[in-house]
Amino acid sequence: MRIHEIEIRHVGVPLVRPFRTSFGTQTARDLLVLKVTTDVGDGWAECVAMSEPLYSPEYTHGCADMLERFLIPALRKVGDFRAEEVAEILKPFLGHHMAKAAIETALLDAELKHEGRSFASFFGATKEEVDCGVSVGIASSIDALLEEVGDYVDQGYRRIKLKIEPGWDLEPVRTVRETWPKILLQVDANQAYSRDDTAHLAGLDKFNLLLIEQPLDEHDILGHALLSRAIQTPVCLDESITSLQSARDAVAMEATTVINIKPGRVGGYFESIKIHDFCVEEGIPVWCGGMLETGIGRAANLALAALPGFTLPGDTSASNRYYLRDITTPFVMVDGRIRVPSGPGIGVEIDHKFLESVTVSKRTI
Repeated sequence: MRIHEIEIRHVGVPLVRPFRTSFGTQTARDLLVLKVTTDVGDGWAECVAMSEPLYSPEYTHGCADMLERFLIPALRKVGDFRAEEVAEILKPFLGHHMAKAAIETALLDAELKHEGRSFASFFGATKEEVDCGVSVGIASSIDALLEEVGDYVDQGYRRIKLKIEPGWDLEPVRTVRETWPKILLQVDANQAYSRDDTAHLAGLDKFNLLLIEQPLDEHDILGHALLSRAIQTPVCLDESITSLQSARDAVAMEATTVINIKPGRVGGYFESIKIHDFCVEEGIPVWCGGMLETGIGRAANLALAALPGFTLPGDTSASNRYYLRDITTPFVMVDGRIRVPSGPGIGVEIDHKFLESVTVSKRTI
């Protein structure tokens, strides 16, 4: 496969409602959409980096610069290659996993469309439908939180994830648990706590949570290991897991008993599958996290979440959870599940007219 042209779009898609976490509030999803044109056809992907480097060191404009200045020229220099070789070709460039994942995914989409294969079949998916979870941001009040969660429960979501931070944790979690005693419930701290908060976090144990996600700083693997021994709620790592090696190290240190796999965070779907396979061998449950993806990223995530090791509902919500209108054919949840795309490549159609309307800027290389 040879690259002929790459189109990088800055896109801004309004969210249905503001989404607040410990690292900021978003009212629209600012992201990069990539279209690659190769000698075997076109491929699409999105880069999941945020507009500011608050969740990770990467951000949209930085990813666009990295792609244009380093990653694309390196691939053009090689000439002919397959998508599975992209990670090795780009290995000399340190970090920038989200930018690397975007170009790898777009090339894989082009390659699989040419071969008439879906992401799901290529990955080895074993499920035709995936259980849906939903992530709930930090609300303005307990009443507002209960109203939002109640809406998602009524829609049929099979798992609720609550964002928490100091000052917004025990009381909202207690209230939600008392209101829905049997719902699958977990919390996500996005690194908002420190080792000094161990006794406070132990207060979550009585709420029968599936897990607490990334309570401490992403670099504090030892702290997570110590916390895991001090509380009953399973500790899940998110930001800390950036590769297969980091997953191996975290499991070896007993810093986590559950892992959230986000393809953008680990550098792409090939690395995601390696982490999945390792966790299956070790008996570590995994689930697919979300980055407010549009239908382009959601389609590929659904294919990944259909692998056998993904035993917990992920953040693979329906399109209308975030967007009044998606830039692809919308994903619709039925009885708490979404169907995994089976068409070639990512398996969804791009809404080109709407994509053009939400495009902030576009550059063709």
